[in-house]
Amino acid sequence: MTSLTTHGIRITVSTFYEPDLSRPMLQKYVHSYRIVIANESDEPVQLLERQWYIHDSNGTVREVRGEGVIGQQPVIEPGREHQYISQCPLMTDMGRMFGYYVMQRTQTGEELEIDIPEFKLFAPFKAN
Repeated sequence: MTSLTTHGIRITVSTFYEPDLSRPMLQKYVHSYRIVIANESDEPVQLLERQWYIHDSNGTVREVRGEGVIGQQPVIEPGREHQYISQCPLMTDMGRMFGYYVMQRTQTGEELEIDIPEFKLFAPFKAN
């Protein structure tokens, strides 16, 4: 688990490998990740966009940008949190991800870039 706070918004990430969805012989390694977004500021924020940088261990880098997360653009009140689970397929048994969210303070309209901490994705058999 890894965590990072930017502008009073704490992002915590935990990951797990999905062996039933992975096909190593076809170079497909699926990982799930849970993200908890905690609003520790004193203003409500709305998550508008996400930007991911996904690195496979073979040097391949993918950028993924889109609105919200898993089809949602949640408003997170002070002292509250939003969490979701998503997946990432890799072509290699190890990789990493990081990025940022674009959020907006709902009262002032100010946009914020909230860093998502880098986290590792690896198949458990690589830990030996």
